[in-house]
Formats: sequence, C-alpha cells, structure tokens
Amino acid sequence: MQKSRLVIALSAALVTASCASTQSTVAQSTTTAPQAPTPATLKADPLASADGVAELTLEQIMADPDWMGRFPENAFWSLDGQDVLFYQKREGSEVRDLMIIKGAQGEPETVPLSEQHLYVADEKEASVAGDWLAYTFKGNVFVRFGNGEVKQLTRDSERQHNLQAMADGSLSYQQGQQFYRIDVRSGLSQQVADIQFADEPQANKAPADYLAQEEQKLIQFVQKERKNRAEQFEYQQQLQQQNATLAPQAFYLDKRMQWVDGRLSPNGRYLLVAMSEPQSWRDEGDIMPNYITEDGRIEPEKVRRRVADAKPQQHQLVLLDLQDHTQTSLTYNTLEGWNEDVLAAVKKENAKAEGNAYEPKKEPRAIHLMADWGWENGAIQWNEDGSEVAVMLEAWDNKDRWIATVDFGAKQLEQQDRLHDDAWINYTHNEFGWVDQDTLWFMSEADGYSHLYARDLDEQTTQLTQGKYVVEAPTLSADNSQLYFQANQPHPGVYEIYRVAVDGSSEPEPLTDLGGMTAFELSPNSDQLLLTYSTPLMPPELYVKQTDAADEAQRLTHTVSEKFLSIDWTAPELVAIDSSHVEHPIYTRIYKPEGFDAERAEEYPAVVFIHGAGYLQNAHMGWSGYFREFMFHSFLNKQGYVVADLDYRGSKGYGRDWRTAIYRQMGTPEVEDLVDVADWLQANANVDGERMGTYGGSYGGFLTFMALFKEPGLFQAGSALRPVTDWAHYNTGYTSNILNLPQDDAIAYRRSSPIYFADGLEDALLINSPMVDDNVFFQDSVRLVQRLIELKKTDWETAIYPVEPHGFRQPESWLNEYRRIYKLFEENLQQD
Repeated sequence: MQKSRLVIALSAALVTASCASTQSTVAQSTTTAPQAPTPATLKADPLASADGVAELTLEQIMADPDWMGRFPENAFWSLDGQDVLFYQKREGSEVRDLMIIKGAQGEPETVPLSEQHLYVADEKEASVAGDWLAYTFKGNVFVRFGNGEVKQLTRDSERQHNLQAMADGSLSYQQGQQFYRIDVRSGLSQQVADIQFADEPQANKAPADYLAQEEQKLIQFVQKERKNRAEQFEYQQQLQQQNATLAPQAFYLDKRMQWVDGRLSPNGRYLLVAMSEPQSWRDEGDIMPNYITEDGRIEPEKVRRRVADAKPQQHQLVLLDLQDHTQTSLTYNTLEGWNEDVLAAVKKENAKAEGNAYEPKKEPRAIHLMADWGWENGAIQWNEDGSEVAVMLEAWDNKDRWIATVDFGAKQLEQQDRLHDDAWINYTHNEFGWVDQDTLWFMSEADGYSHLYARDLDEQTTQLTQGKYVVEAPTLSADNSQLYFQANQPHPGVYEIYRVAVDGSSEPEPLTDLGGMTAFELSPNSDQLLLTYSTPLMPPELYVKQTDAADEAQRLTHTVSEKFLSIDWTAPELVAIDSSHVEHPIYTRIYKPEGFDAERAEEYPAVVFIHGAGYLQNAHMGWSGYFREFMFHSFLNKQGYVVADLDYRGSKGYGRDWRTAIYRQMGTPEVEDLVDVADWLQANANVDGERMGTYGGSYGGFLTFMALFKEPGLFQAGSALRPVTDWAHYNTGYTSNILNLPQDDAIAYRRSSPIYFADGLEDALLINSPMVDDNVFFQDSVRLVQRLIELKKTDWETAIYPVEPHGFRQPESWLNEYRRIYKLFEENLQQD
C-alpha cells in the first residue's frame, strides 16, 4: 500500500497569530493523512502589520531574547477564577514579575510583592463542603473563605505542604515527617501523627552480657532504679494515651529507613507511608570541576550518579492506624507479575555474549512509588471521605506500572490496573485520581496511545478516549463530571482542547479549533479556559474562552516585539515523509529559501536539525522551544540552504510504538529516519546529496555522532552540541528505561553509544561542549576526543565553553557556538 505524504504549508500570514481567518493549505497523495483544522478567527494583533524590513544576522538571533518580546510564562487563574495571572521576565534581568489581568480583560499590571500571597498557590486544597480553599505560599498555609476573606494559618521558616481537606471540615498538612490538623477558623493546631525512624524507647535496656545480668540480680539499688524507671515510663505512656491535650504517641519505624512520601486519610484514621533505604544521588555521585569562579580557584561541585552506578530503588509501604496505634507493612505479592523475571531474555542474551550461562534469580522485583514528571498530585491519593486510597507503583526494571487500592480489613494491596510494556513504561502520561468514592480515573498507553480511562473498583474499566492521538494534561472539572485535556487529535502537529464525560456517556467534545499549539488552564469553577496559543511564527500569547459557549477565544496579551514582527521569517512546511522501515511517516518541518525553485539546474545545500531530549516533539504547528534554532534556520534560508527538522522515532506525540522503537538500540532507528529525510530532500527539494550537513544538541548531539560514525558520507559536516557519547555515563532515570542497566544489558549500551563507533568518522565534525554541564558531563566529550586522537582521525575540532551549563546562558556563548556551526557548513557545504 502506498504510504501517505502530507504537506502542510504554514503560511507566513500566521505571523499575525491566525488573524483574518488565515488557513493552512494542504497537499496530499491518494491516501488520507490527518488534516489540519482551519484556525478560528482571533483578535488581531495591533503590532502584526509591520513590514519585513529588518536584517536577520547571527548577532541578532543570538542576542539576549528580550529583543523578541517577553512572553507570558506559567499562566494561571486567580483563586476565585476572576483574574488571569502570569509571570513575565523583567527586561534585562532574570527576575520574573507576577502580572495580573484583572477580570480577564484589559492591560496586565504588576502584582505588588506585598500582595503575591493573595494569588500564588504552590498547593491548593478545597474543603469537602466547598466553603474554603486552603493553599500554600512559600511554605506557609493560607485559607480563602467563600466571602473572599484570606487568613494566614502558619508563619514560620518551616515548610508546610501536603494539604489534605479533612472530612470534619478541618485541614491537615505535613511539616517534615510530622502531620498536623488545624481548625481553619480558630487556628487551633494539633499534631495527629509523629513519625520517628528510630528504635522504640524502653524504660530499661535489656542486660547486654553476663556481668550486666549478674549485677541486676545481685544489687538491690540497681533493681530499685530499674523499677522506678519502669513505673515512670508506664505512667507517661498512659498519660499520653488518655489525655487528649498531649501530642500523639509516636510511630517508630525501621531506623535503617528514610521517609519517601506519606498521605493522611481525610477521616483521620490512617496514614499511608512510603519509606526506603537511604540513597543520595549527589552524595554518591561524581565531582564536576568549575574553573571560572569568583575567587579564581577551582571549585568542585557534586553531581549526579551515573546509570552504571545505579542501585535498585525499593519502597516499603506501611499502613499506620492512628486510632489503634498499629502499623502494618503492605507487601507487593498481590500484584500481578510482582516477581516475574521480565529481563530474563535480555540477561540470557548478554550472558551468552560473554560466554556465560544465565542463572535465573528467584528474588522479587524492586518496586517503588511512581510519580509522573511535573505531576503535582502524587502517587498516593485518598478519596474524599478516606474510605479508599489508591497508589501508583512502578517496577525498578521499568517494565510494569500498577494502580492498587488497600484492603483495610485484610491489610493488603488490591490491584486495580496493571500496565506492562516489554520496552519501558512511559515516564509521562501517568496521572490518576478519584472521580467519586468508588471510581478512579487514570491515563494509560494500553492501546498504544496515551488515553483516559475510568474504573469502578473491582468491577470494570471504561476507556474514555481512543484513537491514534495523544492525550495530555487531564484536569477534572469542579463537579467531577468531566475531564478536560489537550490532544493532537486533528493532526499529530496540532494540539487542541477537549473534554469528555467521566462516565463514558459521550464522545470527546472539542472546545478549541485554533490550528496551532494550544495549552490550557481550567478556571476553578470550570466555566472558562485560559489558553496559551502559538504558531510556528508567533510566540505564545494568552487567550480566554468560555467552556460552554461557541464564542471565539479572546486574546489577552500582546507581548511580541515590533522588532521581531518586522523580520521576514521563513514559514516552515510540515511534511509527512515516507519511512522505509515503518508505516508511520516521519513528520518534518521543511524550511525553503525565498524564491525556492525545484527545477533550477543548481541544487541546494541542506542542513538537517536534530532536536534534543529524545522524547520531545518539535515538528508541530506551534512555537518551538528551539527558538534560536528556528531563527537560525531562517538565516540559513537567506544564505541559500534548505533546512529540515524531523521528529525521528523516539519523539513525543506519536504513540507508544514510535516512542519505544529505540529500545535497546538508541541511534539505530533515528539514523534510519535521518537517511529517509536526506533521501526525501534530494528527491523532492532539489537538494545536492553531496552538500548536506547536520547539527543538534544533547540527544541531538548524540545522534549527530551516530549519523556521522555509522553512515559516513550521509552528511558532509556535522556539529554535536553538549553531546552524549557513552550512555553508561548518563543518569539512571532516563537511560535505564531505554537501555536497562549496564550490568544487565551491556549489549544495548555498546550498540547505542557513539564512542564505540568513532572509527567510522570520515566527515567534518565540530564538537561543542559546555564545561559545567551537570546533565551531560564534559567528560563525555573529553573521552571521545581521546578516542578520536587514538584513532588518528582528522578534520574534527572541539569548542569548549568554560562557564556554560547544559543550557547556555550567555549570549556571547550562543553567538560563538553558532558562528562556528555556520562556518562549518559554509566551508563544507557551499560550492567554491
């Protein structure tokens, strides 16, 4: 069957943020590909009428980004849902000011520092009755009542967090390892749980040896002292148990363990605690020297541990009964697959490669709480009245995720959902929560894409969304009847906002039709959407829209500078390029020079950009986080280059199979996709196959190495920025998902690490490395440089940046780096 090829031409008119009903034009082959929607009419940008007259230079592109405008960041609703707030970078400073748009209309104003506590909530928790909203600001607890009154409940240097509305109308919070309950109206606070990782105190120590035993038998004074201590100890115990005005009895947990997480039940009966053996990823990590310091001396900084040094992470769950003062350890043996040797085939393959026989181990799998990256709700969640608690757990080997509840009578876990993946469980798209007392909602990639599900406890699971698209950022409505979410349903590169009934009674309902990249914040009473919307040529701005009306989204901010709007940027085309290995196309942004002529005799040079992060989407119809690269691509267009920017296999936004294609073989499917894109450029964009270059940072730097080392001649020049060269030196959380652990799967690490393929280098290479990078260590580049020296390779060079971390901060460094990249392309890709 002929694969689809879709080209979406992103009109330059999108620079006006889709004003005047700008439409995207679509060209497609005989088979059907996802269609991009027609953008809705939005409020016109008064600054968008400037003509393209400014000169585009590297100096301008790499200058302090303030020149582009200071776009709204981290927008949110006020606690009462009346006002819109966001952060905005202060001009010429790294300070972010809090801005407010009162009544969600008019011009933004700066919120005085003295009033920030009225708006900013690090955590929020509404009462069961809905008559107050508690929140934390800078670690202190506040409560906002229905009449608008705000009351501060704590004011100290401690950090209160983990707010929980209690069934009796009070509020609980955590401070350190201790839990407190406070009456929000009187302010009376009481400790409800005291957690100590120590041996339980005793009145008298047991005799340690023969001499102590004899002393206690012979000497009456010793006997009398021990009797007095025992009686006094017993008295104090009884007093604490029977006098309600005193602090509660402490729970003494295994002193070899440390606190991980814990949640108090809303009825005050139970506390579910997770604990583990002490681990410190920095204290047990490595040292990074910082050469440029204020005192002129080398400063050693502690950095993370490497995946090669990883230790299994096991969490123990303990259920504390605050009423009966008992504690019960919850085991994992009720979870399906809790002791499966899921890596048996991998370990057997590696053992055979080393000439050994694999001996299976019978020990259970290490299991721990799972928390989504950037996910606020946590892995332990109680329902409203405290009758049920749900936990999300993950196996240390990354192959299983469970959602379980607790049977309080049997004191054991009850599995509600198991998600197994032979590759790895996604570290995003794992949000979950309670709909009502007996129903959970959760996300899962069970059908190959991240979707929403609801489950009646011990009965059935209902899939709420389905299709070849990705659901993100689910938010439960105020009345718990609907889930609002972001999804790329109309097209993989277009994200709109939807909602769906939690009871599964209806299909997802689209709420926006803007045609670009749209994110949202739901207002507290679920009547409005605060939208952050962008297009490829227009940075993000804020809009507001009613949830239950067919009204158009109204624009709130106009922060893009006139100077930015005055430049004639290249509008990229979003192309679905056929893959020669899988049915799914490789979505790619194509930037063509002005006046591009596919039939001209002279072929164009080309540059292929490779995005970083691995699991990230960049070929979409919104503003790119790689904004400097976007501008650099327009600059390259003006110098006569065609530019491609692809979402290789492993990228976000295309489902589970696309994500896990790189399992145990990082750098193989991605380079295959680079070959397909290079072939497409030659066949469809009049590109000279002997004049192509590539570049990318972090994961993109890693893939630049892999392309040059494994496919010599594919690119005549490449620049690797802050690159990974050996995955055994990267972190555990990211790497072990994809490659397992080095001690279990050395084959995967050797197959996936550029340093093992350096002998294949034949083309021009530029390595750009920051020296104080605590993400990808500078040592990665140093080791590869030594390898290239030993291999007697030529036509390569290294640029180092002494003061830069993984993400550059100094405009001078950005400029130096991209001058070098541009020079590399000019010297190797342009004709004499």
